[in-house]
Formats: sequence, C-alpha cells, structure tokens
Amino acid sequence: MSTYAIGDVQGCFDTLEALLARIRFDPRRDRLWLAGDLVNRGPKSLEVLRWARDAGDAVTAVLGNHDLHLLAVAAGARGRKHRDTLDDVLRAPDAEALLDWLRSRPLVHREGDRLMVHAGLHRDWTADDAQALAAEVEDALRGRHWAREVAALFGGAPPWTPSQRGRDRHAAIAAVMTTIRVCDANGMPDRDFKEGPEAIPPGLFPWFDVPGRRSADVTVLFGHWAALGFLRRPGLLGLDTGCVWGDRLTAVRLDDGAVFAQPALEARRPD
Repeated sequence: MSTYAIGDVQGCFDTLEALLARIRFDPRRDRLWLAGDLVNRGPKSLEVLRWARDAGDAVTAVLGNHDLHLLAVAAGARGRKHRDTLDDVLRAPDAEALLDWLRSRPLVHREGDRLMVHAGLHRDWTADDAQALAAEVEDALRGRHWAREVAALFGGAPPWTPSQRGRDRHAAIAAVMTTIRVCDANGMPDRDFKEGPEAIPPGLFPWFDVPGRRSADVTVLFGHWAALGFLRRPGLLGLDTGCVWGDRLTAVRLDDGAVFAQPALEARRPD
C-alpha cells in the first residue's frame, strides 16, 4: 500500500490516467490525495469527477477555487467565464450526484503531521485552527441551503479577521484556503498576483514565507500556484506543475518522497 499526492488536474484526465499508470496506482490497495481544482480549463472535467467519485475512499480530494466556481455556476450564483470548460459536467445526466459529491469534499485534509489545502493558510492559523475554520465552511456547503452559501463565497471576500461572523467569515476563510499565493507581513493577500516568486513585489511574501507563520508545525501540501512549480522543502510540498498550461502533472509518493512526473497530453490552454 502506498499513498500518493497529486496537484491540480483541472480536467486533464488523459494525463491523469497516464500518471496513474506510471505509478501503478491501484485503488484497491493504494491511496491518492488530490490538492484541489479537479475541474475546469482542461477538456475532461466530467471524466475526472466521475473517476474520483467512483474511486471511493481510495481518493481524498480537497476543494479548489475552480471546484467552488463550478458549484457556484451550477447554483446560478455565478456566470460562466469564457475559458470555462464545465458544460460537460453541467449537462451530464448524473450532474446532481457529481455536484453533491463535490460539495461534500473538505477544504482541508489532515493526517498526522501532514495537512493538505488547495492554496495555503493564513499566517495566524495553526493547523488546528485551519481544520476548525475549514469545518465551518464545509458544514455550510453540505447543508440544505448550499447554493446560497456557495454564492456568498464569491461576493468579494473581505480580509480575514477572527471577529468576522456569518457568510463574510466563510468567504474570507475560503478565499485564503483556495486562492492565496502571496501576502504582506500581516497576512493580507494580494489576490491579483499570479506570477512566479521571482516577480513578487517588495513588501510581499509567498504565503509560506510570511514572518510569524503559525502552521509551520505540519507539512503543508498545496497546489494552485502553477508559476511556482514543484516545491519541496522542510514543511512544504507544492504540487501544481502546470499540467493544464502544457507542462506536467506530478505525483509524490508520501511514504518515501519519490517523485513521478507525466508530461501533459492535452493541448496547452491559452493564457
């Protein structure tokens, strides 16, 4: 039995299948952690969702910003974007079941001293804080009024403060966990920055290098930042290697740290 972690798939099902064949993944024996953004931009979001759902307990996936976007579009709370490739999911005969499965995924997954989140964590959050805050949003998305809850996540999330309540609080939590890349010394994110670390403006830091970060007691696995690429250093494992942009999809075997990369098989998405 082995446990693997893979970064953003984003509908690149052919590449995912090839990578799984390369690592000889067997859902009857092995486990797979997916760092969010299962869908969108790539051509086969429907196939990715069906495969992940049907793999049952062998697959653990956290929610990414594109996954939340799909839920918001399905709920009528957000319009489609011109680069979206979600129509196959929305028109599928099993769309409702797939969306129900997706909205029941966690924002954070933790086992022992490893914690997986799509984008990153706020400077002031411990691993325990992150789990508790994620649970607040997860409970809302799994409830009867999930469509209203997911709509609130895209209403212009305010900066995180512990005193927030209600849907503003949920929006701030989700924004950090699914979109953060860089922030200032106080943990305030710059949500427009998408380039690599060499282009970070003065006064900003990668979220994981901000002074005083409190989640350094666990190894954080994350995706979301394609321009960062693969990153491995003590306490950090960055897994988004830009498959949907024509680069590669990367898996790390958590048992021994072995790295496996599959070049993208899909056509490169335009910037």
